[in-house]
Amino acid sequence: MSDAEQGMVDEFLEEIDPIVFAFGALLTAGVIVGFFVNQALVTETIGTLYEWVVTYLNWALLVIVFLIVLFLLFLIVGPWGKIKMGDSDPEYSFLSYFAMLYSAGFAAGVVFWGPTEALFYYDNPSPLFGIEGGTSEAVPYAIQQTLFHWALPQLAVFTIMGLAISYFAYNYEDVPLRVSSALTPILGKENLDGPAAKVVDILAVFATIGGVATSLGFIGSQFIAGLNYQWGIDLGNVGILLVVTTMTLLFTVSMVLGVDRGIRRLSNFNMILFVILMVATFILGPTLFLLLLGSQAMGGMIADFTSMSLYTGTGSDGGTGWMNSWTVFYWAWALSWSPFAGLFIARISKGRTVREVAFTGIGATSAATIPWFTVVGGTALQYHHTGVADFSPVINNFTPEISGFILFDAFPLGTVFMIAFMILVTTFFITSADSSTLAVSMMTTGGKARPSTINRVFWGVVLGLTAAILMILGGEGGTSALQDAVIITGAPFAFVCFAAMLSLIKDFGSSYGRVLLQDKTVLIGSSKKTEPESPGPGGPVESDDD
Repeated sequence: MSDAEQGMVDEFLEEIDPIVFAFGALLTAGVIVGFFVNQALVTETIGTLYEWVVTYLNWALLVIVFLIVLFLLFLIVGPWGKIKMGDSDPEYSFLSYFAMLYSAGFAAGVVFWGPTEALFYYDNPSPLFGIEGGTSEAVPYAIQQTLFHWALPQLAVFTIMGLAISYFAYNYEDVPLRVSSALTPILGKENLDGPAAKVVDILAVFATIGGVATSLGFIGSQFIAGLNYQWGIDLGNVGILLVVTTMTLLFTVSMVLGVDRGIRRLSNFNMILFVILMVATFILGPTLFLLLLGSQAMGGMIADFTSMSLYTGTGSDGGTGWMNSWTVFYWAWALSWSPFAGLFIARISKGRTVREVAFTGIGATSAATIPWFTVVGGTALQYHHTGVADFSPVINNFTPEISGFILFDAFPLGTVFMIAFMILVTTFFITSADSSTLAVSMMTTGGKARPSTINRVFWGVVLGLTAAILMILGGEGGTSALQDAVIITGAPFAFVCFAAMLSLIKDFGSSYGRVLLQDKTVLIGSSKKTEPESPGPGGPVESDDD
């Protein structure tokens, strides 16, 4: 071994947090090995735990996510928004910052579900609205439900973690850049290396690997479905391994180049191609219909936001099952991403204000997401409803990965659009894997902003391998079982995100002044101090309030 290689190994061994690294790697490997050894038992166990979570904790996820959205909206307009993350200037331009935040932490799912999700709500609308599926009336409600799922709430859980981690890491001395740092006021600064903090960081590694690998499995399956749909290329299991291995090599190269040369440049390219494909769909699709549909769906989402956020299905036939299958599933899945996305947001947010982070996290990203789902999802809906394209195989067989190719096949120069769509799928795969691998590497080094190359490559290989295995096992229920496992892991992060929000409220209130109550207001106990006895009967008694 050369001196350079020995130096890289020494750097890797010196930087890792052995407890978090070992337990995170063992938990991930344990799930993978378990599927091979006794898949039926593991799947049954995970299914049982999943049912318990959605039965007893579904209401908690809905309430917590709703409160986080309200808090972030308040930060955008309230006085705490001017608080800054550290004392330096931002490292990146706002457009690059937005592109990285959007494409690295969120947009892979947006691209995958854009052409397909509204089709399922059109066929089976939420019982909250009391409308019949497959009708003209169901069309705007299908887009409204999609916008609700992909705009503010999912983005909010990423943003609250990013805010909490970056605020405490950049404004407190000796607070590392890691997930457990979001709970600094609760755990205590002196206990950030204690058992409770280690548990949070280990679960963060496991949740990130499971959640992101499942998502990347979806994206990879979309790429492979495109090859099969357009050119009849059936890759099989070996082909899946080859495709994911190639993608893993690509995102590993991007990752080694670093945030500035790798993730930033690829994210900027993603957003350009994303906008081009969306604008082209808007022009070639039913343009006037999309404008009318988008306006109505947006208005409906704003008007019904509270009831949609807190809808539990109580009193509706099948309402709770529908809500668990969609809204609770999405919230829990987003929560499983919150450690990785939050840590990556924190990594690139130094020097920005609370208002900038909150606005970019839920405002600017929603402004990009809403048009995509309206244009792409709305076009698919209109084509299916009017018979221009047939999405029945997607709805009946639950094969969302082929929706984009059915949609673009109906366009002039459809092959060109499908190739552009596959490129977008691939590049978003790379940026999501790139940024999540960086985040896991940071988690396992105790918060080092620039982990060693060996560390990043190790987790990149683990992530790519896990995604490939999920895609191979998907035909036998493996993917759905691990999605359930992700929900089980993600649910506890609802309480972590809630605690992170409380940590910010506690620190902002004590350091920058309370907003709702005056600083001298005592929340618990008496506000009166013991007074000396009055000079005599009927004598004046003064209070501290004077």
